[in-house]
Amino acid sequence: MRIMVFFDLPVTTKNDRKEYAKFRKFLINDGFIMIQFSVYSRTVRNHDDAKKHCKTIEANLPPKGSVRVLTVTEKQYDSMKLLVGERLKSENLLDKNDIIEL
Repeated sequence: MRIMVFFDLPVTTKNDRKEYAKFRKFLINDGFIMIQFSVYSRTVRNHDDAKKHCKTIEANLPPKGSVRVLTVTEKQYDSMKLLVGERLKSENLLDKNDIIEL
């Protein structure tokens, strides 16, 4: 499964930029990779793992802006069409035979 985080945060003031950087750094430290600007993705084992990470995201939300979370299966994620550009090297898709161990 994948958790995808979409966010649009203000960066007009110095404090806004600090909050943006803090949230982005949190996502990276929690294992998320950048798919596009303000779109981050992370692989999780199951729904319970996804809920756990969603709660940590909620605990680290910036005070202003818009943040959305979407959970999809690997099959759904793999069916995403890339219309322009190339897939990032960091976007390693799991194969059906791949197993995530504890």
